Amino acid sequence: MASNITTMQQPSMAPFSLPISVSAQVGIVILTLAFVLGFPGNLFVVWSVFCQVKKRSVTCLLVLNLALADAFVLLSAPLFLRYLAGGRGWEFGTAACKLVHYLSSVNMYVSIYLICLMSMDRWLAVSRPFLSQRMRTKRSLLVLLLVVWVTAFILSLPMPFYRSNLKKTFSSHNVTLNFCIPYHWGSMGHQVFQYIFETVMGCLVPFSLINTCYASVICRLRSAMFHRRGQGSRLILMIICAFAIFWLPYHIVNVIEVAGMLQGSKSVTDAARVARPNVTAFAYFSSAVNPILYVFAGSSHIRQAGLSFMGKLFEATNSESRSTSFTRSGRNSSPDESSALHALSVKLGKPFKSKSKDRSYSEAGKEAETLGSVQQLD
Repeated sequence: MASNITTMQQPSMAPFSLPISVSAQVGIVILTLAFVLGFPGNLFVVWSVFCQVKKRSVTCLLVLNLALADAFVLLSAPLFLRYLAGGRGWEFGTAACKLVHYLSSVNMYVSIYLICLMSMDRWLAVSRPFLSQRMRTKRSLLVLLLVVWVTAFILSLPMPFYRSNLKKTFSSHNVTLNFCIPYHWGSMGHQVFQYIFETVMGCLVPFSLINTCYASVICRLRSAMFHRRGQGSRLILMIICAFAIFWLPYHIVNVIEVAGMLQGSKSVTDAARVARPNVTAFAYFSSAVNPILYVFAGSSHIRQAGLSFMGKLFEATNSESRSTSFTRSGRNSSPDESSALHALSVKLGKPFKSKSKDRSYSEAGKEAETLGSVQQLD
C-alpha cells in the first residue's frame, strides 16, 4: 500500500517526541481495533477449519488462506502503533520499513484474488456442474492457491522499491529523525506507475472478473428451480462487499492523486496526500472484519454448536456446493451427463432411471430433495 504515513527514528540524546496529530489519533484507534479484533479472530477461524470441520469445501479452504493472510499482516500493527503513539519515530530500520509495507501489499493482492477464486468456484458450480466436480480436487486447489500466492508476491515487488527511510533534521531541537515514506526519486512517472498499477491489478481487473462471474450466476439461476441463496453464496457476497467498502477509498485516492499530478493541480494532489493515511488505515482494517462477518453468518449455529459454530457454517458451504451442482446437472442433462450421474448414483447407493416417466419421476424427486436441502441450509 502506498501510504503517506511517516515514520521516524531519533538518534539524539535530547528528550524529544513528535506531537500526536488528529490523523495519527484516528490511525491509532483503527489499528488498535484491527489488531484486538482481527488477530485473535483470524486465529479462531484457522482453529475452526483445522479442528472443527471434517469435510472442507473449496470455499472453506479459500477462507482458511484468507484468514492466514490477514493474521500474518496484522502482526505488523504493533510496529505502526509504536510509531503513531510513541512519537519517537521509526525505530526498526530500513529493512523493516520496506518489509511491512511489502507484506501489506501482498495481503491486498492475496485477499482480492482469493475472492476471485471464490467467485469462479461459485460460477462453475452453477453453470458447469460436471466440470466443477472434476476440478474440485485437492491437487488442483493447491495449484491454484500456489498461483495466487506467487502472483501476489510478484505484483507487490514495486512496493519496497518505492518506500525509503529518509532523514530529516529538526534544527530547533538538534534532532535527526528517519521517515519511512513513499519515495519515487523525484519522478512523476514512477508515482503514476505505482498508483495506477495498484488500482488496475488490485481493483479493476479482479472486480471485473468477480462481476462477470456473478452476473452469469444470476442469469443462470433465473431459470433454475430455486432462487434462494445458500449460506456459501451469502458468505462470499459478504466478503466481497466488505473488501470493496474498505479498499475502494484507497484506490479512489490513488486515482485522484494521479489525476492531480497529470493536471498539475497542487491542491488536488495535496488533498489526496492528506487523505491517504486515513484511507490506508481504513483499508488495513479489512483484515479484521472477515471473522466478524463469519460470526453474523453463523449466528444460527451458536446456540446449538457453541464455539464450534464456525465449523458448522463452513460445513454448510460444502453441502451447498454439492447440492447446487447436482440440482443444475439434473435438469435437461445430455446422455453423457446421464451416464455420469448414473455412475455417481451407484456410488451413493441410490437408483437412477433414465427413461421416460421413470426418469422424470427420479429427477423430480432428486430436485425436490435438493431444494429441501438448500432451504435447510438457508
